[in-house]
Amino acid sequence: MEGLLIDSKVHDESRQGEAYAIDNTAQYKKYFYIESYGCAMNFADTEVVASILQTNGFGATKNAEEAELIFINTCSIREKAEQTVRKRLTEFKSLKKQRPGLVIGVLGCMAERLKDKFLEEEKLVDIVVGPDAYRTLPALIEEAEGGQKAVNVLLSREETYADISPVRLNSNGINAFVSIMRGCNNMCAFCVVPFTRGRERSRDANSIVKECEELFNTDYKEVTLLGQNVDSYYWADEQKGETVTFAMLMERVALISPLLRVRFSTSHPKDITDEVLFTMAKYENICNYIHLPVQSGSSRVLQMMNRTYTREWYIAKVNRIKELLPDCGLSTDMITGFCTETEEEHRESLSLMEYCKYDLAYMYFYSERPGTLAARRYKDDIPEEVKKRRLQEMVALHRTHSLLSMQKEVGKTFKVLVEGISKKSEEHLYGRNDQNKVIVFPKENYQPGEYVYVKVNSCTAGTLIGEAIVN
Repeated sequence: MEGLLIDSKVHDESRQGEAYAIDNTAQYKKYFYIESYGCAMNFADTEVVASILQTNGFGATKNAEEAELIFINTCSIREKAEQTVRKRLTEFKSLKKQRPGLVIGVLGCMAERLKDKFLEEEKLVDIVVGPDAYRTLPALIEEAEGGQKAVNVLLSREETYADISPVRLNSNGINAFVSIMRGCNNMCAFCVVPFTRGRERSRDANSIVKECEELFNTDYKEVTLLGQNVDSYYWADEQKGETVTFAMLMERVALISPLLRVRFSTSHPKDITDEVLFTMAKYENICNYIHLPVQSGSSRVLQMMNRTYTREWYIAKVNRIKELLPDCGLSTDMITGFCTETEEEHRESLSLMEYCKYDLAYMYFYSERPGTLAARRYKDDIPEEVKKRRLQEMVALHRTHSLLSMQKEVGKTFKVLVEGISKKSEEHLYGRNDQNKVIVFPKENYQPGEYVYVKVNSCTAGTLIGEAIVN
């Protein structure tokens, strides 16, 4: 899966989402606690799991110490996430020695691949549930409580959880993720998603619009439409005899209200269309920001990665975005040290970054994931020290671009959706502009959820600093 954005500054492989009890007066069978690691899609899945559990009489808690059920929703995309999850499971196993009745479960992408290790070899968990089997959790909990090892990692060609209203976990009440599709058909050589999340299927457009309407009616002001490849969203409305593309879906969501901001992630360079760009230009409340992962600047390496486009194709797509959306923010994913990558090809990646000058980039050195096409076809032949050195060079280059991107905004005024209080000062608020850049400004009498016009006076490499003005 490509780098889906959780916030404007950090893509944290070990992001944790703690569940909390929505109704403290209700009588629950048991209390559950969930941690979510990885990308935004995992976080959205955790909210679906919480909804299924609460509907079946289980209550959520923020405190693992008082929970009778502990779940970790996992990501298998990067090795770091797996290491973090294994460490947490070991800690929970120690907790179980003190409380033998405690049930521990692993959910999500990592479940299928590591089920035998977690269940039998390392004996870290009681339940293993894949991303298409969350509806079976109540029955699996019963099995585990009866002393059985409970497993369901079957993938589905139909499951989209379209009828489930997610429980918003650790929400600020302003921004929400809305899943529009599941799975992926692209088969990028380095990626585990087609094997852990199954084939691509699009969710009922009516259910997506309804969810977004309900969010807006409960004072949410921004939705992010999520998918491994949102541009390939395609749903057949049999009642109306029409098909809904991603551009059409985005328009329907934008029409809910001009006060509802719309973002999306992730786009695939081969699939993003002019129709999407024209729709973005048409509606002010669709944010001018596109996450367009490239992964490498070398056409040969892109072919090995099975990305199905060339360096030239990608550059043409970036040029088209800038032509139709001159102020559009642009971010990407980059991998250094993919199999057989030469120094010259690494420099091609650097030169592509120099050309695009991304506002934000998520950069990683290649780590082989078992079961992927690359693991089966190619030798992971670049020494780790070379991978890391190339990554450091890439990060250093991007830092210069990030600072330049921020500096060019100084003196401009932006419409900012206030999201909360700044982490560094209780007297300041923060929010994001249309291009997904974080802006901090004095609190005064403004509140989270409001739109405020902010003039930028200075910046750091990651944050714009300004003051609210009367527009």
